[in-house]
Amino acid sequence: MTELRMFEPKEKVGLIIVITGHGKGKTTSSLGMTIRAVGHDMKVCIIEFMKGDMYSGEIDGVKKLYPNVELHLTGKGFCGIMGNPYPFEEHRSNAQQAIKLAKEKILSGEFDIVILDEINNALHLKLVDLPQATELLDIKPPLLHLIFTGRDAHPEIIKRAHTVTEMKEIKHAYRLGIEPQKGIDY
Repeated sequence: MTELRMFEPKEKVGLIIVITGHGKGKTTSSLGMTIRAVGHDMKVCIIEFMKGDMYSGEIDGVKKLYPNVELHLTGKGFCGIMGNPYPFEEHRSNAQQAIKLAKEKILSGEFDIVILDEINNALHLKLVDLPQATELLDIKPPLLHLIFTGRDAHPEIIKRAHTVTEMKEIKHAYRLGIEPQKGIDY
């Protein structure tokens, strides 16, 4: 087997990355970066702002990446959709706890990447306030990569990011009456 070359940037920069849009694959993209980072023996913290009341394969999949990856399920599911039974106040309270946890993890010095999964949704739904989200960008250490995922990214967050990707739905099995599939959708 041929030896693979390793690339090292001349200057290391902690990026702010936003993955947004109404297409499938935002969390999946951030999990792909997690796998890539673990391959470089980097440490990753994932905080899920909206998910947490329903099982998804990523929960046990990420556990297999321990000790390089830490996962925190802080949400109560998607606020106001899919029969979610929790009141807005409970969703907001959980999101506020997630913000506190995010600050702690960002400032801890333990991680190379912090992923705030579905924070864009939480901000859009007013579970998190814009000054809280921008404070996370302000306190980010210079070499930490910070990833915001979720639909409806706020223009201010997009403006401050280094890389922004918008997932666009062309076609989705759910719209064809096909229920979410294990290992693909959850």
